[in-house]
Amino acid sequence: MTQRPFDHVRTWVFDLDNTLYAPAVRLFDQIETRMTAFVMRVTGAAHPEADRLRKAWWHLHGTTLAGLMAEHHIDPEEYLVDVHDINLDALTPDPHLAELIAALPGRRIVYTNGSAPYAAQVLRARGLDAAFDAIYGVEHAGYLPKPKPEAFETVFALDGLAPDSAAMFEDDPRNLAAPHAMGMQTVHVAPERAPGDHIGHHAPDLPEFLRGLRQG
Repeated sequence: MTQRPFDHVRTWVFDLDNTLYAPAVRLFDQIETRMTAFVMRVTGAAHPEADRLRKAWWHLHGTTLAGLMAEHHIDPEEYLVDVHDINLDALTPDPHLAELIAALPGRRIVYTNGSAPYAAQVLRARGLDAAFDAIYGVEHAGYLPKPKPEAFETVFALDGLAPDSAAMFEDDPRNLAAPHAMGMQTVHVAPERAPGDHIGHHAPDLPEFLRGLRQG
């Protein structure tokens, strides 16, 4: 019998924002607004410049937090609490997605560039919390963010997962490069597939993709 691409997978790693809920919810818009306000307070910059810095640090450092830590030596915990103080009312439970994730063989974990407490709140609001065995936030990587390979190495070592028997689901294609290099199956969760050899699979609809794994 021919082995299918996910037959060997025993650890399923999911990003959080815009992966375990639809981007149309626009939850991250609230976080970006709070990020820009935080940058304004730290730097004294007006809104347009603070918003430019936020985006520039995201591109250069991986996250706005990493840029603020590198250039302004901020307290990361204060930042994470502040920017994740948002309204989650737009999130709704998804029992079907919860069932599909819970049915995956082996361990299911969340790994996000946000904080673990924030991720826990989002999972509860989506009714997905019982489907996962562990949650890892940027704090578990010493505040080093994805896409840094060292961040993945730290979190994966903490979890004890073997990359060659794991899969990564992620909406940001640059965050799949390191997992691909480590031997993981990589799934880009987004309406359009990103280019690059590090993108192993494309899931425009996550529940449909997971249904296909179960039925295949």
